[in-house]
Amino acid sequence: MSGTRAAGLARLARLPRDKADTLLLLGAALMVLAPHFAHLPAWIGLAVCATLLWRAAITWRGKRMPPLWLLAPVAVAAMAGVHLSYGTLLGRDPGVAMLALLLAFKLLEMRAKRDLFVVVFLSYFVLLTSFFYSQTMLTALFMGATLLVLLTAQQSFQYTGAVPPLARRLRTSAKLSVLAAPLALLVFIGFPRIQGPLWGMPGDAHSGRNGISDSMAPGTLSSLAQSDEVAFRVRFLDPAPPRDQLYWRSIVLGDYDGRTWTRVPRRRGAPGRRDIAISVRGPAIRHEVTMEPTGKRWLALLELTGPRFSVPGFNVRESDEMEQFTMEPIDRRLRYPASAYVNFQLQADEQPENLKRWLELPDGFNPRTLALARQLSQAAPPAGARELSRRVLAMFRRDSFSYTLQPPLAGRDMVDDFLFTSRAGFCEHYAGAYVVLMRAMGVPARVVTGYQGGEINPLDGYLTVRQSDAHAWAEIWLPAEGWRRVDPTAAVAPERIATNLARALPPPSGFGFGQLIALQNDPDSWLAQLGFRYAALNNSWNQWVLDYNPDRQRSFLAELSSLFSNWRGALLVPAGALAYLLYWRRQRRPAAPLDALYQAFCRQQARHGYARRPDEGPRSYAARLRDMPASAEKHAAMQTFLTLYGALKYGGAEPEPRTASLKALKKLLPLCR
Repeated sequence: MSGTRAAGLARLARLPRDKADTLLLLGAALMVLAPHFAHLPAWIGLAVCATLLWRAAITWRGKRMPPLWLLAPVAVAAMAGVHLSYGTLLGRDPGVAMLALLLAFKLLEMRAKRDLFVVVFLSYFVLLTSFFYSQTMLTALFMGATLLVLLTAQQSFQYTGAVPPLARRLRTSAKLSVLAAPLALLVFIGFPRIQGPLWGMPGDAHSGRNGISDSMAPGTLSSLAQSDEVAFRVRFLDPAPPRDQLYWRSIVLGDYDGRTWTRVPRRRGAPGRRDIAISVRGPAIRHEVTMEPTGKRWLALLELTGPRFSVPGFNVRESDEMEQFTMEPIDRRLRYPASAYVNFQLQADEQPENLKRWLELPDGFNPRTLALARQLSQAAPPAGARELSRRVLAMFRRDSFSYTLQPPLAGRDMVDDFLFTSRAGFCEHYAGAYVVLMRAMGVPARVVTGYQGGEINPLDGYLTVRQSDAHAWAEIWLPAEGWRRVDPTAAVAPERIATNLARALPPPSGFGFGQLIALQNDPDSWLAQLGFRYAALNNSWNQWVLDYNPDRQRSFLAELSSLFSNWRGALLVPAGALAYLLYWRRQRRPAAPLDALYQAFCRQQARHGYARRPDEGPRSYAARLRDMPASAEKHAAMQTFLTLYGALKYGGAEPEPRTASLKALKKLLPLCR
């Protein structure tokens, strides 16, 4: 096996130049197209890979290109397949699919140098389309590597003689990228920014996002909790509250049909827009939220944020239940300041007629749960709402309930099955069962969904809240106190509130997963530290690159303008530019006249593929140049030039003859072109 591999590598190294350059271009095209395989239909990915393999086989074996009468029907069939898959040829996804197929098919039609440049520049365009789907830091790094390979492939076709080694061509491409980076950075900072998603066609920018839904059924949050996707990040300007106070309120659910909890419709006689009675204690906790796009309208805010909360660029509304939502979907990353009070009273003076909607239960469901509620409420001594809540939570602690992401399937009476049969569930099971019991005992109650907790990154101080932190809890209304938060999950799995979801659930068995999760949950382990570093880098990328919106651009340019408003700041840029020029002047001192002539001669021959090697002297160089296809006059001029240069460089000529010899070299130089 090793002998076969060595023979294959040796054959690859001996490939003719045109074949090697074509295979390099095929590799660059594969890197360009590979990120699209994740979102294109499977048949397109297979067709592209088959086409690239076909072209590679043609190149390797030296066969003829397929005729046009064969390629034309294949291309037409591919376009018909795109229309069949998407229902249209217009839009982001079908457009990218057609570009990917056209790039692959064009590789089978490279017969002239013009076709080569069409392939290269089409590859650049397809490379840009990758950012329609992902703009993460890793995507940018991969795109940078792909750009280097593509530049190297383009560069390889420019040589008319011998081609430098691949490593040298890669270094040249890297130097070109470094030279272009300052201009790209200047354009990024100063070019007017466009608000909104990168692709703005309707329906293209709002799909495939995770987030809290405005309904809750068994499995809704447990499936969301298995996603490690970031929901939002928070930077606290004041000391952060304890973890057991980090409840991020999103949606309040009050209607229950026996299976699903939904929001209470406003058309059911609920009061219209009115002032909400809120009493707060203690100072506000100021923080800044960076929320990922969800395609939904609901915000998740630390309890209790508002009222009079606003998000720049969005029309924000609030409900009587202290939900904050926008009038349009959140299709871009948001950054907004907020202030929250963790010690508050909400609607302590609520009227009884407004509380009736929080007591409703569907008829004919969960008879055993209703009987349990009667038993708890009639037990001695007579109890108020707070004591009834304590009795329900004590039952959860006492009766061997368990916390799991994979509870057994329940039947029609889901709460009955949960409380009396399985006694295993996730947060939506406990919150839903608790609210049903409290309502059955005459206590106004409702379900609240959002997020709980988050992970502080010790490197940048940001709190990261992920979809796995999605949570459901309950609120009950107490006389003279208003709505009070009760988290039934804390009675069963207190570690879920005190730490995180991973520590509240048993680790998976086998393959060392338990040890891996233990390392990840240990903040001092190497795996956790590596995760913190990556998260900090990714957050910086989001904050300073992806979230460089018009507002942030104006702010940055204003700060830059204020920096240059005094004489010290005004001198900063010229001083830096002068230091840069002096540095490069020192690094690249002007060569002596003899060396300058020799360097000019070497550059001339390098353009024809005969670059001087680092270990090659003038005599060896002259011997190799004899193989160059050129006229006899040029060969004679080159040999005379190198012989005279060697005598001047390594001999001891007197000043006057040396000056005459330099003049002779200058006359010979044009003849060596």
